[in-house]
Amino acid sequence: MTIIDSIILGIIEGFTEFLPISSTGHLIVASKFLGLEQTNITKAYEVIIQFAAILAVFFNYRDKFHISKIPLWTKVFIAFLPIGSVGYIFSDQIKELFSLEVVAIMFIVGGVIFLLVEKFFIPHETTMLDDIEKISMKQTLWIGFAQVFALIPGTSRAGSTIIGALLTGLSRRASAEFSFLLAFPVMCAVTGYDLLKHYEDFTEESVIALGVGFVVSFIVAYLTIKLFLVFLEKFTFVAFGIYRIIFGISLLIFFN
Repeated sequence: MTIIDSIILGIIEGFTEFLPISSTGHLIVASKFLGLEQTNITKAYEVIIQFAAILAVFFNYRDKFHISKIPLWTKVFIAFLPIGSVGYIFSDQIKELFSLEVVAIMFIVGGVIFLLVEKFFIPHETTMLDDIEKISMKQTLWIGFAQVFALIPGTSRAGSTIIGALLTGLSRRASAEFSFLLAFPVMCAVTGYDLLKHYEDFTEESVIALGVGFVVSFIVAYLTIKLFLVFLEKFTFVAFGIYRIIFGISLLIFFN
């Protein structure tokens, strides 16, 4: 992996991790374009850029990482349990789903769902819950179950949790913010597991590429979180729905 590869993938990870457009799907496509194979170095690199994204959540929401916020984090942890359990039990079956065709189809399906939800299912803005600390346990569970669909490649963890949150009555901004916080335990679990598997792959030869990827991913993820919330103050998720459909169709056309 070259420095240029590291920068490109770091930008893609940082930009797509918290948007409802599937970071995994974009990284798969980018790796194919760059001609990168799944080697020990690339696996170690994925661990590094995921960790950078985790730190971006922390630095954007430092006020939420306080002992007074235990009730909020209890709900976040409860919402994490469904995907944590299902992902652990069916990890082998989930790995078998990874293919470009599945990613493309789920991009399209997710895009259609976003358009339908925006068109028919979102309540009036005045009735939406805008404070994530007031989320009920029922809403928490629904969001947690919605996140399980993110185990299907191309679905998007952010996309599934945002859809689940919207359907339970959260505002667009609150849906995105809860999705950001929910990424913390999910990505900690994934990164921790991957680190145990690939810690031996962090070598002196790859340290520069890994370091560059980490810095780039962190900066882009940090800015993306802030800009995404600004975007949602004026716009809906329709643009993301349209993008997903176009991207999914493009994948089916160009890789078949």
